[in-house]
This record gives sequence, structure tokens and C-alpha cells, in this order.
Amino acid sequence: MVVIEEEIEVLVITSQRKGKGMLFPKGGWEIDESIEAAALRETIEEAGVVGDVQNKLGKWNFKSKNNDTCYEGHMFPLLVKEQLDFWPEKDVRQRIWISVREARKVCQYWWMQEALELLVNRLCSQGNEAKTDQVVHLARPGNITLVANA
Repeated sequence: MVVIEEEIEVLVITSQRKGKGMLFPKGGWEIDESIEAAALRETIEEAGVVGDVQNKLGKWNFKSKNNDTCYEGHMFPLLVKEQLDFWPEKDVRQRIWISVREARKVCQYWWMQEALELLVNRLCSQGNEAKTDQVVHLARPGNITLVANA
């Protein structure tokens, strides 16, 4: 299966702060959960989607915009299986499926943009190599999002 960039759509969410742009779901993890479990929890809470967390894209270090605190962010693709009608942050966030090209324009964090490029490269190279045993397959556009844990 050949995957081309124009076929890939990703899910982004609005920031809770008005006018602060779009981003991929993100949040922290609890002591009693794995980073992958936290990634899944955050996508349910913030975007109202359920799916399978895929292999990690990488780890980024960044400073908070509000203070000089340093954070470590881990980015994972999520193969979305279901969109919920109701979710915990439904009243404070919108979820929007957009093209990769549009995501590059609206995503507010540099490290999320880098992760998006890694995802696109992974999907396109997997598709072009026709590795059917790989985890990520695009059955239809609009079934991938990225999730970060910071």
C-alpha cells in the first residue's frame, strides 16, 4: 500500500486558552501508569477519541511558555478507532480533522511540528516499502492523531 502525504489527515484540538492555536492532545502521566496509557487517557479526555497507541516517535525537551520550567515531551501516533460524542473536555475544546499541510500551519509548538514530520515520514516510508506487518495502516483518511505526554 502506498501512502502519500495528501491522503493523511490528523486530529488537532483547540487550546483551552482562546486564540492560542491548535495542538495535539497532551498532558502528564501519573506515577501508576505507563506513558502509553497516559497518552491514551489524554486523547480521550481532551479530544474524545479512542484508539491504539503506536510506537513512540521520539522525545523532546522544551521550556514552558509561562515560566522557565523545562519539560520532557514524548510523542506517539494514535490510530483512532472511535470518536466519542461526549468527553470530559468537550465544552472547552474543539477537535478538528485536518490535512498535514494545514496542521503544519496551525500547530503552535515546534516540537509537535517535528513529531508530525516524523509521523509523515514513517507513514510514507512504511507504505512505500509495503510492509504489511507494520502497525500503522490508513484504512481511510482521518484516522491518525498525535498525542504528547509532558
